[in-house]
Amino acid sequence: MRLQTLDWRPTAARETLEARAKLLAAIRAFFAARGVLEVETPLLSSAAATAPHLDSFRTHYTVPGAHGLELYLHTSPEFAMKRLLAAGSGPIYQICKVFRNGERGRIHNPEFTMLEWYRPGFDHQVLMDETEELVTDLLGEAALREPSERLTYAEAFALYAEVNPLAAPMKELRDCARDHGIGLVRGLGMDDRDGWLDLLLTHVVGPKLGQQRLCFLYDYPASQAVLARIRPGSPAQPYPVAERFELYVNGIELASGYHELGDGIEQRRRFEADIKKRAKLCTLLVPMDERLLAALESGLPDCAGVAVGVDRLVMLAIGVAGIDEVVSFPLERA
Repeated sequence: MRLQTLDWRPTAARETLEARAKLLAAIRAFFAARGVLEVETPLLSSAAATAPHLDSFRTHYTVPGAHGLELYLHTSPEFAMKRLLAAGSGPIYQICKVFRNGERGRIHNPEFTMLEWYRPGFDHQVLMDETEELVTDLLGEAALREPSERLTYAEAFALYAEVNPLAAPMKELRDCARDHGIGLVRGLGMDDRDGWLDLLLTHVVGPKLGQQRLCFLYDYPASQAVLARIRPGSPAQPYPVAERFELYVNGIELASGYHELGDGIEQRRRFEADIKKRAKLCTLLVPMDERLLAALESGLPDCAGVAVGVDRLVMLAIGVAGIDEVVSFPLERA
C-alpha cells in the first residue's frame, strides 16, 4: 500500500483554514468566559490507553550509550489531565493533537485534533448541558435545524434496532445484526456481547442519530464503563448502567464524556481486564498508567469530562463530508 504522494499542496482550502481558526478562537473564548483554564500535557507517555480496540503509535527515545526508552503517542490527553485535577488544577481544558494507529477513512485520520475538558462538581448530565451550549454556539442554525434530544442507550436501541441491549440474550443480538444485513465479522467472538453491541451501534443505531440536531446518547451498559462511574440498578431501571454519553450530529459521533471514576482500585481492575482482552486479541500489549492510578488513589475530585473531535466539528460547521477537506495535510501528505 502506497501511503505517500508527491503532492505538496494542502487538502484544505484557504477559506476552510480561516473557518477552522475562527472556530478554535470561539472555543477559547467560550472557556475563558467561564474561568476554565487552558493547559498543555505531553503528547508522549511511558504508558498507553489499554482499551482493547485502541492502537497506539509506539516510538523510542534514545541517547548515545543508552538503551531506548519506549514511549507512546497519546490517544487522548485524559490521563495527564486527571493528574492535574488530582493535584488541584480546578476546571481545565486542552486542544491538542492525538494519535490512533490503524484508523483511516472518510471521517478518520490517524492524527487528529481533540478538545477535552473537565469540570469538578459536574456529573455527566450537567456536562451534557454545557456541551450542548458550546456545540450549539459553534454550529448554529445551518447545521442544527431541529431541537436537541437525549436518549438513553436502551431507548435508542429499542427505537432503531428493536432490541433491548441491556437484557437481550446473545442470540437475539446476533439475529438483530443479521436482520440488518450485518454478517460475521472477523475476530468477533459469537459471545462477545460488547462487540456485537458496538457493531449494532456503529452500523444500525448511530447513523440514524442526530439528523439536523444534537442527539445525546447516555447511560451505557455497565460493561462499557471504561473510565466512567457505574450507577446501580433501581426498581425503575433494574440494570446497572455506566454514567457516560456520546453526542451525535447527522449520524457522526462528535463527543464522548464520562462522570469520571475516581476509584483507583476499580480502575486498575478494568485496566487489567483490558490487557487480558488485548492478549486474547493478539494486539499490542501496553503498560497501564501507574501515575494515573496513583493520582486516583490520592483523590480525584468528583468531576465529569468530555472529548470532542475538532476536525468533525469543522466538517459540520462548514458542511463538508470528509475530514481531508478540513485538515491541511492528511496522512498521505504528512
